[in-house]
Amino acid sequence: MKFTNLLKVKIMLRNLNSKHRLVEIFLELVKIDGVSRYELDVRNYLVEFLENLDFEPIIDDAAEQVGGNTGNLIIEIGHGGDFVVLSHMDTAASTKMIQPKVLSDRITSDGNTILGADNRAGIAAIIYSLEWFIKNKKKIKDCVICFTICEENNIEGGKYLSLPPQIKNGYVIDSSLRPGKFIHRTYGAKGLKINITGKAAHSGLHPEDGISAIYTAALAIAKLKLGRVSETTTANLGIIQGGEAINVIPEKVEIVGEIRSQRVADVDLLAKNFEQHFKNACKTTGAMLNFSSQWDFTPYYVREDSLVFQNTCNIMKKIGLTPEPRLSAGGSDANALNEKGIQTVNIGIGAQNPHSHEEFILLEDLANAANIVYEILRGE
Repeated sequence: MKFTNLLKVKIMLRNLNSKHRLVEIFLELVKIDGVSRYELDVRNYLVEFLENLDFEPIIDDAAEQVGGNTGNLIIEIGHGGDFVVLSHMDTAASTKMIQPKVLSDRITSDGNTILGADNRAGIAAIIYSLEWFIKNKKKIKDCVICFTICEENNIEGGKYLSLPPQIKNGYVIDSSLRPGKFIHRTYGAKGLKINITGKAAHSGLHPEDGISAIYTAALAIAKLKLGRVSETTTANLGIIQGGEAINVIPEKVEIVGEIRSQRVADVDLLAKNFEQHFKNACKTTGAMLNFSSQWDFTPYYVREDSLVFQNTCNIMKKIGLTPEPRLSAGGSDANALNEKGIQTVNIGIGAQNPHSHEEFILLEDLANAANIVYEILRGE
């Protein structure tokens, strides 16, 4: 028989069912609807949960920055320590009508909604661990625990999160990779918004009086390299909107896209290249251009000799997992923390097929996510 050590209590994985406290907490969380900017009900659940453990959660002012109904939730344990443990409260889509199913080896929805394991599994692993420490009168390391808003919306909550200056390292409990794997290096992403204004005219009677914004955009786009630009850089124009009617020369077009790369300089250089091609096209046709770009998240690289990298590897080995550092083209709160100078890794919890109705999490992975958090927080 195969046993696993879940927070120092031996439990057969096949018995990690809906009656186990960790699974109970997870199921309670996924039933709370909380998409980006509307995480208040999730926050209220967490505040009550944490206050029942005699913690004193505070809410920051990030709601005012993002136009949401709550800010980030923060608790300091002891003197706050020098590291942060973090998961996000929002889901990419609604779980309002969810019907979760606990199967022999996994938890799924009934297929009509997402499961919300991204990132209710991370939250469950953290608060279950905190509850276990308190109920068993065990010491927790001094640290900061955070539950952020709007991670699924360009990491807005993490961007506006303010942490004590002594925080140097971070563990984001969020990656869809299975436990053992963790992200220590990512791409960054810069969003592009391109508005072209031409001149409307009747396309049958007086087409020569018009300036086609669509034609202007096409001239520029034909010059761009999109898709995989290089081994470390990608570019995409994902949305193009314009035109009013088939018999009107289109006056306006809006294009939204992004550039991703492991290097900031490569993104900035390619964005300038894109802008120049659109300027050239507008000069050719006489259209006007408004080109803007903004970082959604910047890339990070946590070196192998860093404290948080080494600690993460040691924790994985301690609970019987093989540490596997990974590169990711996606972003998370770890990008926001690294940008603030807090060396942070994003730890795999196994929320597989995230953002889809086929999302699931293996019971083994949920248990190991809790094991990882336990080892991060365990005092001597």
